[in-house]
Amino acid sequence: MTKSSPFLLFCILFISIIHAQTKKTDPLYKTIMSKDSLFFSTGYNTCNITQMENLLSDTFEFYHDKGGFENKEKFIIDFKNGLCKSPETYQLKRVLVEKSTEIYPMYKDGKIYAAIQNGDHLFYEKVGNQVDKLVGEAKFTHLWVLENTEWKLKNSLSFNHHPKQTTDNDTMFDNDLSMQSWLKENTIPVLGLGIIEGGKLQQVKVFGDSKKGISVPQNASFNVASLTKPVTAMVTLRLVSLGKWDLDEPLDNYWTDPDVISDPRHTKLTTRMILSHQTGFPNWRWMNTDRKLNFQFDPGTKYQYSGEGFEYLRKALEKKLGKSLEQLAKELIFKPLKMNDTSYIWDQNTDDSRFVTGYNEKGNAYPIEKIITVNAADDLHTTIEDYGNFMASVMKGKKLKPEIFREMIRKQVKVKENKYFGFGFEIYDLGNGEYALSHSGADQGTRCIAIVLPDSGKGIIIFTNIDDGYKVYEKLVVHYLGEQGKKIVEIETR
Repeated sequence: MTKSSPFLLFCILFISIIHAQTKKTDPLYKTIMSKDSLFFSTGYNTCNITQMENLLSDTFEFYHDKGGFENKEKFIIDFKNGLCKSPETYQLKRVLVEKSTEIYPMYKDGKIYAAIQNGDHLFYEKVGNQVDKLVGEAKFTHLWVLENTEWKLKNSLSFNHHPKQTTDNDTMFDNDLSMQSWLKENTIPVLGLGIIEGGKLQQVKVFGDSKKGISVPQNASFNVASLTKPVTAMVTLRLVSLGKWDLDEPLDNYWTDPDVISDPRHTKLTTRMILSHQTGFPNWRWMNTDRKLNFQFDPGTKYQYSGEGFEYLRKALEKKLGKSLEQLAKELIFKPLKMNDTSYIWDQNTDDSRFVTGYNEKGNAYPIEKIITVNAADDLHTTIEDYGNFMASVMKGKKLKPEIFREMIRKQVKVKENKYFGFGFEIYDLGNGEYALSHSGADQGTRCIAIVLPDSGKGIIIFTNIDDGYKVYEKLVVHYLGEQGKKIVEIETR
């Protein structure tokens, strides 16, 4: 077989169609990009040999500027026995630089029979359990052909390979293009990321599209579900610090829910029990068969997560102080911290265009619910910047009396081994006197988490807009929080 003839023909064909680049909205562009993702993200990056082989033409030819020429058989054998010999100890991951991609159609008798794909790609190396590290970059040209109505990769040219200048921190998580590609691999439509260093919010990044082809703004607004609870907790603790509220005063002095008024245990309820999830209430009353609130055990005797408890507290606060929780939060938290894009409710100040739509795991959008009534436990909408600044203030106990902050971070009740609840936050015991404060949120179309390490001044805020967004938590937490992040993951997965 002569190697030069098909290669020369390939080059001539490539030069002849330079003027006809396909737009990103064109079905051909989307088809080729989909094939690229199947070949590399699903095949190459995970060592799925079958997936790769199915996308190659029987007459596939590979030209590499370092490794020479290979036909399909040799290419598959070398890949299987080389890069994929021990994927648990070594992996090389390819990441497409999407904005570099150009796709050109090839016609015969007015019908498309092939397409040229040009672009750049980055390569990340992973050794053992280490984070993927950027090691090189290259250019490529692919010839995709229609064979019996199926697109197959017929020719691949991979050239201009060279090492990529890196630092110790230069990983796929610190490169925006690589991060975007990684998120696409994990089918995360939008990710908001906030990084706290030295006790201050240092980085705010939001990746993804709010709509097809329209990048989500950096000040995008997310529904953060149960990340509402820490805000309510801090409003309450601020009131305690001001002497306007008492942690251990019975709440029935101000409010008793009609569903439990005949149960004498309602007189035992205190703010301390609510903020540490020891009320005895279910998470939500609608989960009960009769949809009524009830005590499932004596208050103050053990842990059980409950949104109802926070709503109970809200009604008591509002009854005594004569202000809504939204008003109290604005006065005590939002305005002092300049959280101008945060609210419990949807009102005239809410910018619809910045609100992130939520999706299920199949990629179907949920309708946006414009909540106009305050819920102390759920549905806060905020930005990465606002919530990042909030969490930075939390780790310092800002505007709390020292004794109140100490109570907040005290292990009020045990959840599991090395994991406890304080006031409004989970407490992870990391050993050697170190600890983390955390809370997560989960509703339809939103998965989010916030973690701070008060001793080191580090923290991370992760917002996603899809039901399985939690699947990216671990790698991000470990990368940005290091060994302490690993300990948190170990405690959580134990």
